[in-house]
Amino acid sequence: MSPLPSPQTPLYHHPLPALEQWLQELGAVQQRGNPCLWDLHHRDWSAEIELEAEELSVRWQQATAPAAAADGPRAGLRNERHFPYGLSRADVEAAILAGP
Repeated sequence: MSPLPSPQTPLYHHPLPALEQWLQELGAVQQRGNPCLWDLHHRDWSAEIELEAEELSVRWQQATAPAAAADGPRAGLRNERHFPYGLSRADVEAAILAGP
């Protein structure tokens, strides 16, 4: 494996193999049917990461539903964020690992 660019480097300065290596190092697994989709699982949540043409999208899902939610039983279970490739790898990584 090649060394990754500096964490402060914007994602658009990472070649595709470097982005894939970074996602693997985070613990994400590439989906077989769609090489642009990656699954990342943590104890309290899971995330689907998608490498899109203009941005990186992340869809988080809580592992368990909260006991009571103000807006109904499914409130807060899913979150989606879009990160432009102009952001640094460090910033995107911190946002992904912060969870939903």
